[in-house]
Amino acid sequence: QVDLVESGGGLVQAGGSLRLSCVASGSIRSIFNMEWYRQAPGKQRELVATITITGAANYTDFAKGRFTISRDNNKRAMYLQMNNLKPEDTAVYKCKADVLQPGWPNSSFYWGQGAQVTVSS
Repeated sequence: QVDLVESGGGLVQAGGSLRLSCVASGSIRSIFNMEWYRQAPGKQRELVATITITGAANYTDFAKGRFTISRDNNKRAMYLQMNNLKPEDTAVYKCKADVLQPGWPNSSFYWGQGAQVTVSS
């Protein structure tokens, strides 16, 4: 069993900042790629950023220059620093991890429950 728990969401004014955290727990041998997604009301889920096990990061265009993804492998944690937030960033943000469990031949994807981010104008 693997659990991902997000924290750090909340209400912020436009131009403000938030830092999201995602911590994995359970029976884990390795965590490969980790990702942040978001879904706004009435819209499809979209990828925000990806980070590899070695720390290489990629961002969707709307996140470039404003968001920073990072991870701490020792803590099994991933973070998303969001600066200069805009009302259109309002969404539920979820983390996703590609996890290899002990004794399993292949990894599996796991999702967190989500953290609400609301940006007021």
